[in-house]
Amino acid sequence: MLLTRYAKWLHTGWPAGKVERLPEVHPDGTTRVRGLRVVGDLGGIPLLKIAADTGAKAVQAIVAEKSFVRGAAEHDLVIVGGGVSGIAAALEAKKLGVGAIVLESVRPFTTIHDFPKGKPIFTYPTEMKPAGDLALTAGVKEQLVAELEAQREAAGITPVHANVDRVVRDGDVLLVHAGKDMYRASRVIVAIGRSGNFRELGCPGQTLDKVTHRLYDPANHRGEAVLVVGGGDSALEAAVALAKAGATVTLAYRGEAFSRPKPENVDALKVSTATVIFSAQPFAITADEVALKTPAGEQRVANDRVFAMIGREAPLDFFRRSGVPIAGDWTAPSVAAFAAFFAACWFVYNWKAGTDLNGWFSAHKLFPFDLPDHIGALPLGKVLGVTLRQPGFYYSLLYSLVIVVFGMKRIVKRRTPYITAQTSTLMAVQVVPLLLLPYFVLPTMGAYGAFDQGSMKTVADALFPICTYDYGREYWRAFGIVLAWPLFFWNVMNSQPLTAWLVVSCVQTFVVIPLIVWRWGKGAYCGWICSCGALAETLGDEQRTKMPHGKAYNRLNLVGQVILLWATLLLVARAASWWSHGALGKLGARFVDVTFHAHVWYDYYHLVDIFLAGIVGVGCYFWFSGRVWCRFACPLAALMHVYARLGQFRIFADKKKCISCNVCTAVCHQGIDVMSFANRGEPMADPECVRCSACVQSCPTGVLSFGRLTSSGPVLDTLGASPVQLREGRRLPMVS
Repeated sequence: MLLTRYAKWLHTGWPAGKVERLPEVHPDGTTRVRGLRVVGDLGGIPLLKIAADTGAKAVQAIVAEKSFVRGAAEHDLVIVGGGVSGIAAALEAKKLGVGAIVLESVRPFTTIHDFPKGKPIFTYPTEMKPAGDLALTAGVKEQLVAELEAQREAAGITPVHANVDRVVRDGDVLLVHAGKDMYRASRVIVAIGRSGNFRELGCPGQTLDKVTHRLYDPANHRGEAVLVVGGGDSALEAAVALAKAGATVTLAYRGEAFSRPKPENVDALKVSTATVIFSAQPFAITADEVALKTPAGEQRVANDRVFAMIGREAPLDFFRRSGVPIAGDWTAPSVAAFAAFFAACWFVYNWKAGTDLNGWFSAHKLFPFDLPDHIGALPLGKVLGVTLRQPGFYYSLLYSLVIVVFGMKRIVKRRTPYITAQTSTLMAVQVVPLLLLPYFVLPTMGAYGAFDQGSMKTVADALFPICTYDYGREYWRAFGIVLAWPLFFWNVMNSQPLTAWLVVSCVQTFVVIPLIVWRWGKGAYCGWICSCGALAETLGDEQRTKMPHGKAYNRLNLVGQVILLWATLLLVARAASWWSHGALGKLGARFVDVTFHAHVWYDYYHLVDIFLAGIVGVGCYFWFSGRVWCRFACPLAALMHVYARLGQFRIFADKKKCISCNVCTAVCHQGIDVMSFANRGEPMADPECVRCSACVQSCPTGVLSFGRLTSSGPVLDTLGASPVQLREGRRLPMVS
């Protein structure tokens, strides 16, 4: 029971919303299929203004392409879908003189036509003016439909009725297959939105005529007993509208509380006559009732009509048939690529650690183990000669180059003061302590006699003991400047205790890190200092959307707690061995041998440091994001989670501006359901946060801000991380 409470307090009690699977689309709408672009909410942001903006900009980008030639195919441009983004693209094409045809399976603006009667329309961002000429000013469904249809008709755009099955490239043209018809085009824009099949309830009776996925006119259901299933905006809006129309409404939602809908919809539901049942799911539907499964047992509700407002599945099969990969899909090539990269990581990390691979390279006289015994006559030459013989040097060199190259790319791409400061700090912290100090600066100082006498010798003896290998001193211990215990284990695990490193490690882990985590959150270390975090924020920057989300993965976060306990027990055993060595004679000496060689080397170092942190952590980068090790297994992160739960750091949200687009959750490579906090206006306190700023930066309405929750109230950080806020020159108002 105590462990369950601890787990809930630390990890499992947080919201754990999932991320919808979507086709892989680049920020400019391009896909792996040359000439095929995707616009609208399939790009990740379900907003009418942004849909119109992406549609118009896609046409502008096509016209700007050097390879685009008007008249090279039957159609310059085929637009699949007649919604807001598709018609916006058609208007722009006509203005720019591009021959375009719109293919629509139902009717123009079908999604908006299907909204309930009188549905309010929120055209966020309010200050945004989309590219192109399509205007979106109306605030109610009927007015918006009239406004959009008037613009379409005035432009003379008449969609062709067609059910497009797939788009296939054939040489220089794209073939758009629509049943028996086929259209040849130079370019194709897919603007179908998330218009796949409705999600099913998954219970007996779901195919009855009384079950529907759309609400057209609430007045038609006056006097009926109605069950609305769902917990999003559509479900709440339907429940409120039906209650106002005179229906007896029950809303069943599988979650324990609402986390997705807009605050105004939650408030409207609270003052309506609708009955809300949380943690409830239908498991049987009959002609006159619905059986709900709840924690308290089965609950039967008299019923005339069921509205399953649980959304649609994105049209993934269409994209698969068209050759556009789906994020998270595993195919034979992706499995092979993952296996090959994982094997490469196994090779690199075993080679770096000095396992039997090193002997094989040396025996076969292969680089870098077959260099001349001496390079030059100067002391610097001796240092360089030793450096060039160490696998760790080549790894650190490659690692540092990757950090710098991809770090600069991140700075150029993201362009916020926060990203610039964070990434620059990460680059400097990695290059100096992990490359320059242990492989060049300290060995050179030692070679010139800087550590031969006086206070410098005392410091060197305490931190870099004399040895019979490498440079004559263990300069590799400088890694401990950045990598605190228990992340870097070896500075406190020796045949005899190194008092200086014990003190340094204790100060790092139990004084400095708790203070910075209390003030700035766990990310002050994980996002600004740690080498694992540096690689994740640079090389792994574009892989962050691949982190799995959900309750099951939140439970996996506890693996790090187990490894932390393991590391602590090993340290205690090691400390006991230091005492027993002198106090218990031969038995003590045997204990030293057991704790060092068996427990530490095989159990901890090989499994945790090489396999989990290295092979698994890096091997998963391009398939599960760069934070697999950091999130699930890092023992130092596990310790900082405890510190973070007691700290002040929060991500604050202006909930009135939240549009429930779920982008903030999708870009979190720590698996945090950021949107659930933002929707409720609650300060985000999940200890997994590493302050990468992806959620703050990616929010299309500038909802989120870093800050502290102090006894006197919220205090926002001054380093700008939100492009929207920077453009508008505003700070977020704090909401209770």
